[in-house]
Amino acid sequence: MRDDGLDRAIDAAGGVAQLARKSGISQPSVSNWGNVPAQRVIAVEAATGISRGELRPDLFSKQPLSVAPVDPVDTARSHEYWLLATLLSAAPSGKLLDQLAALTGDATPLGRAHIALAAAAAGAVAARVEREYFDLFVGLGRGELLPYASYYLTGFLNERPLSRLRADLAALGIERVANGSEPEDHAAILCEIMAGLAGGRFEASSDAQRAFFEKHVAPWMGRLFADIEGAEHATFYRAVGALGRAFIEIEMEAFTFAN
Repeated sequence: MRDDGLDRAIDAAGGVAQLARKSGISQPSVSNWGNVPAQRVIAVEAATGISRGELRPDLFSKQPLSVAPVDPVDTARSHEYWLLATLLSAAPSGKLLDQLAALTGDATPLGRAHIALAAAAAGAVAARVEREYFDLFVGLGRGELLPYASYYLTGFLNERPLSRLRADLAALGIERVANGSEPEDHAAILCEIMAGLAGGRFEASSDAQRAFFEKHVAPWMGRLFADIEGAEHATFYRAVGALGRAFIEIEMEAFTFAN
């Protein structure tokens, strides 16, 4: 039986087939859902405009999970990671493109990347961006890029970096969704995890957060974003790559100073 959040998402998308297409997920997978899997929430949110709190109120409650207040800098970091996770997990909907077009920035590298992303979103057509996402990350057989840590670190999928990641996630108490099909070392999932760590949704010390970033994000994700910037099929996503590369460089520098 489907829960209310999934029903609302299906209605907003115009049916199961449309939800699957807009979210970059196979129709049989969506048909088998009882609720939106945790690792698919941001993709469905982006595709339908239904908030993550409505889709999975058990995971995204209105009340903060942390007793201690979250530093505003960490809140901003969490938002940045969520944005990257959203754009890496699925092509943005027309509504999300409109929201991105309203982004503003300053003269810092990250601020300029926000301005460039806003300009790219303002000139984008959702259907074309959806095709661009398919060509980059899905493809017929495979996309131009494979956004997985195992591939970037070993040249193969589902290798030792994934097993090490799973062990560290278990130590942090972060569980894999039972019906999830995407390996946890997908860049979108790692950005989701970093968003949860930065925003206090997952309980972890600053040292544990730094160790996770240095082990599972820093060694490869900057290269992925640089590859997105230079990808043959990238137009809108060139700005996404520039934003991701700038942000990961800032994170690397910040964690270095924190040592």
